[in-house]
Amino acid sequence: MDRFSEPASPPKGETIDVRRRRLRFRAWHRGTREADLLIGSFADRHLDGFDANQLDQFEAIIAHGDPDLYNWMSGGEPVPEELDTPVMALMKAHTYDTPRGG
Repeated sequence: MDRFSEPASPPKGETIDVRRRRLRFRAWHRGTREADLLIGSFADRHLDGFDANQLDQFEAIIAHGDPDLYNWMSGGEPVPEELDTPVMALMKAHTYDTPRGG
């Protein structure tokens, strides 16, 4: 596991909007461009509608490394029981759509 293996507790007094922005930043700055696109686009699509519990689930999931996330999202490996949540189900169903030029 990487340096983000343990999800950090949200800072005391952090609003849900600030938390969403912090998690969106982490989703877009994973370390590999492929993970940035996949997880970042998921965050853009879903985080604004997530409640605190769903944000907890998302934060626990993205605390793991990119290879694990990719394998879980693609079905290459089973999702660990503790991470097999409704948010993980959404992540597994997510597809990245490339932006279309106009």
